[in-house]
Amino acid sequence: MKHGKKYVEAAKLIDKTQQYEAAEAIALVKKSATAKFDETVELHIRTGCDSRHADQQIRGAVVLPNGTGKTVKVLVFAKGTKLDEAQAAGADYVGGEELIPKIQNDGWLDFDVVVATPDMMGVVGRLGKVLGPKGLMPNPKAGTVTMDVTKAIADIKAGKIEYRLDKANIIHVPVGKASFTEEQLEQNFNALMDAITKARPASVKGQYLKSITLATTMGPGVKVVSNKY
Repeated sequence: MKHGKKYVEAAKLIDKTQQYEAAEAIALVKKSATAKFDETVELHIRTGCDSRHADQQIRGAVVLPNGTGKTVKVLVFAKGTKLDEAQAAGADYVGGEELIPKIQNDGWLDFDVVVATPDMMGVVGRLGKVLGPKGLMPNPKAGTVTMDVTKAIADIKAGKIEYRLDKANIIHVPVGKASFTEEQLEQNFNALMDAITKARPASVKGQYLKSITLATTMGPGVKVVSNKY
């Protein structure tokens, strides 16, 4: 893959063989963000888990202290008084069964997170084939299947993000934007690492976190010291 001039220049700042302390890695990542838009800073963690085993799955959520820098659109499936509660709490879209054909047949996916009350999961389950592959299926572990829709919406709008293991046993999560200060990015990084460290499955043998890399959307990766976590 051929990289552009800006990428090549940015890559010169980074020693590929070195693992950096988090603060230093964040400073380098910010320096290497050269795109014309405000790039997302992403964290990629290669784990020693085996996602084929149910007891080695990692899934959870954490509220980033400084948010993600992104405006998140929330869709809530609810009924009765919970519909009004969700609207009052600032949900972007609220509804029930009538939304199924819109998503299934019309391909409407203008939302980032789906929240559902437990009594609506029978309805939402019919969208599994559409929402599942996109990582949008509500899940109790992530706090998106709940009767407390007000708290769920408040957390998501405040910068709550979900983390999970992909098929390659890697976790990919946003840490913030390149325009954030180093301190803001470091606080978000620490909150994420804390949550992911605590989520270690008991059945994982050997090294849990094999490599930790920070990168912006268009920039080169910077390795972070992984044996501290």
